[in-house]
Amino acid sequence: MSGLTVKDLEKLQVDYPDYQMELVGGEIIVMSPSGLESGEIGSAIVAYLWNWVRPRKLGRVIASSGGFRLPNPDEDISTPDS
Repeated sequence: MSGLTVKDLEKLQVDYPDYQMELVGGEIIVMSPSGLESGEIGSAIVAYLWNWVRPRKLGRVIASSGGFRLPNPDEDISTPDS
């Protein structure tokens, strides 16, 4: 299925909240979940960054499940690789 939009992705995320999805080139990509060890490591990294960034008001810290709208013609939405 190609030619999908951000609205399509948002609807799928409501219908299937347990799945992590990305919109790439008009196609929905279902991402596989991370394992226990990588999830634990990712959580520790976010905690360390949060504790450094927050008191210094340096910006925002986003976990690996946060989606970002990329500045390209397809309006892709991707999550960071952790």
